[in-house]
Amino acid sequence: MNILAIDTSDARGSVCVLRASQTIALRAHQTNRDYSEWLLPAVREVLQTSSMGMEDLDLLAVSTGPGSFTGLRVGLTTLKGWAEVYGLPVGGVSRLEGIASRSREEAGLIAAFYDAQRGQVFGGVYRKCNGKVERVEDEMVIPPEGFFDRVGARAGEKTVNWVSLDPDLVTGLAGWERRLELGDRMERCAPELAMAIGSVAETRALEGIFSDPLALDANYVRRSDAEIFWKGR
Repeated sequence: MNILAIDTSDARGSVCVLRASQTIALRAHQTNRDYSEWLLPAVREVLQTSSMGMEDLDLLAVSTGPGSFTGLRVGLTTLKGWAEVYGLPVGGVSRLEGIASRSREEAGLIAAFYDAQRGQVFGGVYRKCNGKVERVEDEMVIPPEGFFDRVGARAGEKTVNWVSLDPDLVTGLAGWERRLELGDRMERCAPELAMAIGSVAETRALEGIFSDPLALDANYVRRSDAEIFWKGR
């Protein structure tokens, strides 16, 4: 299966082409350019490197967030357009689920999180079952200490596998040493998450599970700045 995967959730975005679960080409967003300028050239590059055109793809995969309002809109709108023009199926994947899928440990809970700015993290709690990630709590935006406490309360004395782009936001908290004593592990996840998004979407596609492009929307978790400022007036 040939897959084009896109992650524009925050400044650490990426695009890649996967073939038979192997990454053929990858471009990371290592620039200050807006996604509206960067995305199309980056996709053109990975397709050229892979010796593919849109007509050679079997699936489009995209991160649905949580993350940047502008970045997610660019990624989702672009992918929806391609799906309509080329008649390609779509797989929308939570970025937190993509992070959780990177956990090397199968047993125990998986706590995935990353920096949401404003003193908060985007977080989610998952389990792995037969290699697939299953969400066990709603995704949230919450201060790091709040996420840490909620995960700890759910896990109790059981081991938690923590996976993050920004592990220092939790490992510096009071109580982390206690979690280490219980056997918890922290894994730093590579920021090029398009590969994880594509892999999760591929697993679902092989089971016949796809996203409706017309209904596909971003999961922002929190309100936009425009909403916050308008309602605060």
